[in-house]
Amino acid sequence: MKTKFISKLLGSLTLAGVALVPAGAAFADTSLEAEFDRAFVAPAPAPASRAKPATAPGAKTQPLVQSTAKTPARPPRATVRPFVAYGQPRTFASGFEAQLYNAADASNGRIGVAVVDLTSGRTVSVLGDVPFPMASTSKVAIAATFLDGVDKGKWSLDDQFPVMLPVKSAKYSSDNAPVRPGKMMTGRQLIQYALIYSSNSATDGLLAAVGGPQAVNRWLASAGVEGMRIDRDIATLVRDDGEYNPATLIDSRDSATPLAMTELLSGLFQGKWLSPSSRAFLLSTMERCETGKRRMRALLPGDARVAHKTGTLNNTASDVGIIQAPDGHAYAVAIYVTGQGGKPNRDAKIAAIAQTIYFGNENHQGGSSLVYANK
Repeated sequence: MKTKFISKLLGSLTLAGVALVPAGAAFADTSLEAEFDRAFVAPAPAPASRAKPATAPGAKTQPLVQSTAKTPARPPRATVRPFVAYGQPRTFASGFEAQLYNAADASNGRIGVAVVDLTSGRTVSVLGDVPFPMASTSKVAIAATFLDGVDKGKWSLDDQFPVMLPVKSAKYSSDNAPVRPGKMMTGRQLIQYALIYSSNSATDGLLAAVGGPQAVNRWLASAGVEGMRIDRDIATLVRDDGEYNPATLIDSRDSATPLAMTELLSGLFQGKWLSPSSRAFLLSTMERCETGKRRMRALLPGDARVAHKTGTLNNTASDVGIIQAPDGHAYAVAIYVTGQGGKPNRDAKIAAIAQTIYFGNENHQGGSSLVYANK
């Protein structure tokens, strides 16, 4: 997205790098999806104990508007191919599968969904094996890679690392957008900023600490998760956002299939790859996610527990995580939505699909032997 608003925002973040995490202040929100939320969703009143974000005197909130300026033509990439819809199956394996396909109708843009029942292991998906832009949902894999390093003694949650702040540069002007180190933070804080408020600078700090995108890919391969890859840091991903329309084209860079994401989520929930303490920290942090209030959580009952991570980029929105009923029955869920006529409609689609998943299995029989760590 190319707007004067975003340019000014990124510039102010770059200039005020150390102000990203003032001592004692609430987590700063520097994510692109947060800017969507601020533009389209009226923020809830902040608790008295929470510091308000600094705003320049006289500054006014501006809606995000798609730029009419044309991006110079670029040669097609080998990673990009057209999306070819193959329609609904003629028959459905269950009534729930039919409901899910109906909720994920992609007539206004492609939608991918995968659901794993963590009690029975049953998996249902729509376009489950098709790559979608991960956007900020990749931050789950980045945090997991860091926590794996903690478990192996490479570093600790209390070790300090710099946030990585974007430096202004032209779109597509380099393979990697320039960044500079900012304020030092503990690994614990970086993960909390990345997952609760989707801070891009904190995420890039984690990514630099573990050794870059290829280190995350190596961890995913060692875990046996296929169909997911990270190619760029978040600064580059955001700077070069909008190169391709995700509703009609598939770019395999920085993508995941819904089935791959639910495989990652399932393994993390089941404790396959992380120590009990790292697993508990990751899930409890995801439960505190503050972005995407009109997405996965919006239409679920108040007693449903949701540990999730949202993602937002040009013409795409997503929400992935664990939904757990009061009896402990849990589902790993990945929802990727493109098109739909705008961000509010994409959010509404995600909310409706999550509601279908929850109430389509409302008997919640059995429950899972693994539950979240207590808050």
